[in-house]
Amino acid sequence: MKKLSLSLALVAGLLFAQAQEKVSPEELAKQNWFHANYAQDSIYGVASDAAYEYAQAKGLKSNPIIVAVIDSGIEPDHDDLKNRMWVNKGEIPNNGIDDDNNGYIDDIHGWNFIGGPEGDVNHDNLEITRLVREGKKLFETEDEELNLKNQKEFKDKYVQYLKILPKFQKELEKNKAILANVEMSIAMQIQAIDAFINEYGADRIVDEEGIKAFKPNSDGANQMKQVFLAKIEEGDKPSGKTAQEIKDNFLEGTKEATDYYSGKVNYYYNINYDSRGIVGDNYEDVTERFYGNNTTEGPDALHGTHVAGIIGAERNNGIGMNGVADNVKIMNVRTVPDGDERDKDVANAIRYAVDNGAKVINMSFGKGYSPHKDIVWEAMEYATNKGVLLVKAAGNDNADIDTDIHYPTNFRDGKKVSNTLLTVGASSRYNDKLKASFSNYGKVQVDIFAPGLEIYSTVPDNTYRYLQGTSMASPVVAGVAALVWSYFPNLTAQELRDILISTGNYNETLAEISTNGVVVDALKALKAAEKLSASKGNKVKKSKKRVKR
Repeated sequence: MKKLSLSLALVAGLLFAQAQEKVSPEELAKQNWFHANYAQDSIYGVASDAAYEYAQAKGLKSNPIIVAVIDSGIEPDHDDLKNRMWVNKGEIPNNGIDDDNNGYIDDIHGWNFIGGPEGDVNHDNLEITRLVREGKKLFETEDEELNLKNQKEFKDKYVQYLKILPKFQKELEKNKAILANVEMSIAMQIQAIDAFINEYGADRIVDEEGIKAFKPNSDGANQMKQVFLAKIEEGDKPSGKTAQEIKDNFLEGTKEATDYYSGKVNYYYNINYDSRGIVGDNYEDVTERFYGNNTTEGPDALHGTHVAGIIGAERNNGIGMNGVADNVKIMNVRTVPDGDERDKDVANAIRYAVDNGAKVINMSFGKGYSPHKDIVWEAMEYATNKGVLLVKAAGNDNADIDTDIHYPTNFRDGKKVSNTLLTVGASSRYNDKLKASFSNYGKVQVDIFAPGLEIYSTVPDNTYRYLQGTSMASPVVAGVAALVWSYFPNLTAQELRDILISTGNYNETLAEISTNGVVVDALKALKAAEKLSASKGNKVKKSKKRVKR
């Protein structure tokens, strides 16, 4: 049989995907793989379950710790998250007053730096598009004398503009072509589905007996029959849907693909689209701090909700999945749109998190250009000086970010900005291919790895799904940091960072592409933290004795 097209394979998947309601042991193991203990299971999980067993056996007591999630927004009433959300006790909800005088009104679960009085930003440009738009305004006006003047006055910007313009144009045209092909392919599959519906019957249940007995009269209907038969031959069973329901599911399933590429064309690379007017700030003033609104969930909280669940979804409550950190409060700082985050918002988000008590900040975002990177570095330094651990994703381009910089970066002029920041690459559950294929890497830039492939976690509408990326690996590390710190709060952020690295499970392959070559391990980190914490306690006691004498 000829290889199935991607779209028709998707149709077949939608037909059979819901055939079984019970979760098989194999599926359950897959859902929980990132909690595995490498020492026992030979899988590079993070041994979080083992860490809790150790803490319980030793009678260790934990303290609540605040983890800020700078992301796209979080669904606060998700059953696995609602008891984990940070609540600003200094604020009286919805009274329109800044009760705690922190500059942000009614910031109950956090703050939204990409919203305004009239609503919330959903889509945005990539940074390269914003730079091209700025370049066109400076160097491609109708006034040639002004163009030449600006080329001299803004020499560095002009050099950058000439460099990025061809890349921008190439990406725009590429995504236009992909979108056209996707739309054409879907249209062809719909023709085949419609032919099948017309001949088989829209309201007739599609089952094995019906498929095998069906006598198609058209190529399209026959094509669909062969697709379904192929799935049956693979051992799958139909899910009892009607032909019309299959079409409806197909249309819903293909929406994600069309939305993805139309989003790139209409928003990511569209220089005529600029969402910043929604926020209503003075965007040119990078020192401005107080803008946005308190609608922290936003219009699309998929990414942020998934990240939050990895860090701190309620453990052992009989539903969904277990987060890494148990005694945690998640602060929601909405900063990342569907597009590239803006430097001003990132800097303000970090400062907000620090000023409102976060001890760990997770940053599962990044981009290739950062026109105001200095203010982000200043915010990172501010967090470091306040004893906060910063955890950021390395990015998903399978690129060496020592040369192909992924912002925010921890290096300025070759020197580290923060000694409390960890840049995280994504590992997989397959030992022979431990680096996830998409993960960025770098002997200088990438500090540590964590599970980031096929991670099952919370998503909006009180559901769960698998996602993957260094965006998933970063919150695993943030969760491990919160787990360890909750038991031993007398450790400094730098000590905690060093422990996470020094106790990670070493792998020679990862050592070739990162600074330390390790995958984070919660159990080993907890034991090392216990030892260091005890030694620090003894030093304090001896110091007090000397003072008394």
